[in-house]
Amino acid sequence: MPLPKDKTYTSEDYWNLPEGQRAELIDGRLYDMAPPSYVHQKLISAFTVIFSNHIKSKGGFCDVIPAPFAVNLTANDETYVEPDISIICDKSKITDHRCNGAPDFIVEVVSPSSRRMDYNIKNAKYAESGVREYWIVDPAKERTTVYRYEEDAAPMIIPFDQPVVVGIYGDLQIIISDLLK
Repeated sequence: MPLPKDKTYTSEDYWNLPEGQRAELIDGRLYDMAPPSYVHQKLISAFTVIFSNHIKSKGGFCDVIPAPFAVNLTANDETYVEPDISIICDKSKITDHRCNGAPDFIVEVVSPSSRRMDYNIKNAKYAESGVREYWIVDPAKERTTVYRYEEDAAPMIIPFDQPVVVGIYGDLQIIISDLLK
């Protein structure tokens, strides 16, 4: 839910939120973030382990960073998001407090309160900022919507019981329903 619309917020407002309050700053508007559910956290934990293990097994150099971790998509003062999972291969983008620029790969797990944000607002922001691949994992609909922006193709909608190929790696497949057992 957005905070008052009559104000344009900046990174100073974002970084000075009260302790424990989570929000995202998108185009100068602050959006409160609801606490995540058990299923949400279970999926994020599983993704973090799977991606980290895969990268390590291949001798890769990318970092897998789960939320909360701020991502300044456009290196301006108006947009800080906290993707559920970010894979960042250009380590020069990473500081102690944030990623400056687009991650290579992002996963968002949809919550009832984040549906519009994940499918619409963040999708547009991720596409225009240079994210290579974006997954919207939707437990309520038991499907994953995959955007591979570099391919300029229509999104793929994959049921939880079917394998989803991680496009930035090609040799990694995940069956989401297996993660929920």
